[in-house]
Amino acid sequence: MPYVTGYPRVGEKRELKFALERFWRGESSFDEVENVAKELRKRHWLYQKEAKAKFISSNDFSLYDQMIDMIVTLGCEPEEYRDLEGVERYFAMARGDKNHKALPMTKWLNTNYHYFVPYLKKDQSFKPNVEKILKEFTEAKEIGIDTKVNLIGPVTFLSFARSEDIDPLKLIDKIVPVYKELVEELKRAGVKYIQFDEPALVKDVSNEQLEALKKAYANIPTEGVEIYVVTYFERANEAVDILVDTEISGIGLDFVYGMENVESVEKIAKSGKKLIAGVVDGRNIWISDIDKKVEFLNSLPIDKEQVIVSTSCSLLHVPYTLKYEEKMDKNIKSWLAFANEKLDELRIIERLYTNAPLNESDKELYEKNKRANESRKNSTQIHNQAVQKRVKNLPKNLKAREMPATRRLKIQHEILKYPVLPTTTIGSFPQTKEVRKTRKAYKEGLISVEEYKRKIREFIDYAIEVQEEVGLDIFVHGEFERNDMVEYFSQMLKGVTFSENGWVQSYGSRCVKPPIIFGDVSRPESMTVEWITYAQSKTKKIVKGMLTGPVTMLNWSFVRDDLDKEEVYKQMALAIADEVSDLQDAGIKIIQVDEAAFKEGYPLRKAKRGEYERVAVESFKISTATARPQTQIHTHMCYSDFNDIMETIDAMDADVISIETARNGNRILEAFKKYNYQKEVGVGVYDIHSPRVPSKEEILKEIEKRLAVFPADKLWINPDCGLKTRKWEEVIPALKNMVEATKDVRSRMVKL
Repeated sequence: MPYVTGYPRVGEKRELKFALERFWRGESSFDEVENVAKELRKRHWLYQKEAKAKFISSNDFSLYDQMIDMIVTLGCEPEEYRDLEGVERYFAMARGDKNHKALPMTKWLNTNYHYFVPYLKKDQSFKPNVEKILKEFTEAKEIGIDTKVNLIGPVTFLSFARSEDIDPLKLIDKIVPVYKELVEELKRAGVKYIQFDEPALVKDVSNEQLEALKKAYANIPTEGVEIYVVTYFERANEAVDILVDTEISGIGLDFVYGMENVESVEKIAKSGKKLIAGVVDGRNIWISDIDKKVEFLNSLPIDKEQVIVSTSCSLLHVPYTLKYEEKMDKNIKSWLAFANEKLDELRIIERLYTNAPLNESDKELYEKNKRANESRKNSTQIHNQAVQKRVKNLPKNLKAREMPATRRLKIQHEILKYPVLPTTTIGSFPQTKEVRKTRKAYKEGLISVEEYKRKIREFIDYAIEVQEEVGLDIFVHGEFERNDMVEYFSQMLKGVTFSENGWVQSYGSRCVKPPIIFGDVSRPESMTVEWITYAQSKTKKIVKGMLTGPVTMLNWSFVRDDLDKEEVYKQMALAIADEVSDLQDAGIKIIQVDEAAFKEGYPLRKAKRGEYERVAVESFKISTATARPQTQIHTHMCYSDFNDIMETIDAMDADVISIETARNGNRILEAFKKYNYQKEVGVGVYDIHSPRVPSKEEILKEIEKRLAVFPADKLWINPDCGLKTRKWEEVIPALKNMVEATKDVRSRMVKL
């Protein structure tokens, strides 16, 4: 009975992305979006049915985000959106509009998927809304598939929510009756299976969460419906201790990233409940060792009749299928399994585990799996002795910068001479149709290298011209040569490859194509110097060099699983260090080494965080160790909470860190104040994920809020994040307003 926790939704050719973006541009109606979505749901259900999965989900599909869907399902949309209805309200929460800011956005545990944060009040009301759920359940029924319905569980929903006047968990007594009504309505509609996603339970759970868990699943009705509570990404032993004493039918555990879950198997066995055993990796793309998976399942102290073989988590986090990968090295491709290939693995593992016969097709796939695993172990494509030796023999002066940051900053101020509250951007500028068309034409061989470079230089010229006109203090080159801040670099590193169509949803219509780190990593030649130095030649203002840091490179890649991760981090760090050295030798005075994904790589359990922090900090410091004291190192981190990692951020030893604060106000910056952070901080003063253009007055208020928390001589002013997803007609007025607001604040400071 193969169990698929969840399935990707944007479409294997990003059909949903393009339909949504046409609708947002006013080029099509919402009917087109709905038609595309319906066709995708049907296709996805049939893929899973053809793979012989029994437990197939409905309501795992979303037009933007499953947490926003759950906000609608529970009828708890914030008051400020109540002037809108339906689709307009939904997308205002997700993207904002002229009159509404979008909901805050943050990472889904330690993944690169972003969710939108529910905002709740002490007097919050809830009201069930099953319209979307029943619509999709009925669609599946009409093609002969009896789906399980996926819902975000009450403990996770409240744990991931925020409130200004109450601990959201204290709303458990209000929200459980609504979940109860939802279950009753679904039962009446013929739903037989409901999956409650409770990933909050894999973190260091509090007593309040465990009490809420007990209360929730003691009151959610189970008669006439099978309730499965599913966790993933880590162990959930404390939660299992409570769930085994409830009336639910089964418990889902991750045996890829939470092997300590084995300790709870015997308790589940004694309870008589089903164990949904997550053994096929839903987060990475390497093939399963089918024999080892079956061996592991056989080792569990539980009757086979109680076990349902499953993916470790939703397949949302991996690409759809390898069938479009026509240019990838055949050996590397044979070592990979995307979502649909994982469905095949799941089926074969389940049949071998239950001693069911394999048909001829599955026998062939099984033998192919064994050959691929063996070839990967012995491949000469993977190992580079020179790289391994370099990491092992790294001298002390290439492990960290030796001069303290406070002394470095004094030197840098004397040389760089930027004003108080310097204005800049995070790095990227709009990736227009013309930009994308140019890169595509070059990639397909339709234009020459010379023509491609000429066009990129024209885009850089325009970006410099805009920044001069707007009046920014520190410039960027715009990153027009880069399709993605991680993929771009992966294309020039040895030991790293990339897919043609391996798209994964990050949020809404935003998709990324993670690189695949398959072997030892090195940088054969310069990756950015040509473009950065060209941009610098076009202006007297300082142009930042823009790199992606080693931690983000790994956290946003599919990383090899055959080598200790610390070794991979440090190999990547040395590749970035080589680029830092080349940039400063070419006269670049400020180099930004982005670590946007630093926080999301954190282990979910505190006991495991120290080792991650050590490796991540050491890797970042290696990547910037070649920078001379006068070279200013920036980094950028986005959409994270920093309160519990301030010592780690300080230890990274960047001269300037920029952070997102537009959606979250001073909540994040206050962590830097409380810590008494002595380096410099760039604060986001407007949200770049919304198409709205903030007024000068609005930005002025945001700057004043930041100054109420942090000293002006340590603050930089910038947008929240890169501007690649925005249009020039949005970017230019927004930046003008940001610069003018900053000048106003400076003039007041001078008068005082």
